[in-house]
Amino acid sequence: MAKSRILNVNEVAIAVIQLNETDYISLTDMTASFKEGSGLIGKWISNKNTLEYLGIWEKINNQNFNYPEFGVIGQEAGTNRFMMSAGQWIDRTKAIGMLVKAGRYGGTYAHKDIAFHFAMWLSPEFQIYLVNEFQRLKDDENNRLKLEWNLQRTLTKINYQIHTDAIKEKLIPQEITKQQANFVYANEADLLNVALFGITAKEWRDNNPDKEGNIRDYTRLEQLVVLSNIESINALLIRQGLTQNERLFLLNK
Repeated sequence: MAKSRILNVNEVAIAVIQLNETDYISLTDMTASFKEGSGLIGKWISNKNTLEYLGIWEKINNQNFNYPEFGVIGQEAGTNRFMMSAGQWIDRTKAIGMLVKAGRYGGTYAHKDIAFHFAMWLSPEFQIYLVNEFQRLKDDENNRLKLEWNLQRTLTKINYQIHTDAIKEKLIPQEITKQQANFVYANEADLLNVALFGITAKEWRDNNPDKEGNIRDYTRLEQLVVLSNIESINALLIRQGLTQNERLFLLNK
């Protein structure tokens, strides 16, 4: 399901949807404050210079782009009778830089590169406002994700303490050196690393000699959520007396 957000550009609400982690901006909404409305999209696409730009963008980003059909379109463009719609462009060339969506938030959408090109064609001033507002949206999203990551990292550290307490109580004998105890802790930490990432901490360091810190410093937000959960589960399994092999099997499930 597409994720939708709204840009407010000069009091015009412009939808931005995300598909496969790629942002598409509504060209239909962008035309709302212009006299000819959405009819401008067809005029823009039918422009020979626009088609040249779209073709270059697809050449760089789309390995399935239909070059022969694009050549046919290039020969047709520029004549008085030539007209091209977004739907025709997509169908004929297998373009991925634009899409036509029905239903809620319906309309013609384009990748931000193409949307900014359309905005410049509409009005250079409008394009500047659009770019600034889009950048503000991305900055806000990045700051929110950073905050969520830091919060989840804190929760993971709390669960890590619960995890180490369980190890200390159930797996480490009373008569043991600090070095031996550290080995047990590291061994259990690697159990979680293998369950979640498929490799041990040492294997990660060997594969990433140029990176500072450890494997958990480079986890995505969703991985931190899983790590926090499996730390709690592993602590519970330790208290239940399950062996390491049994726990690894259950955590991998």
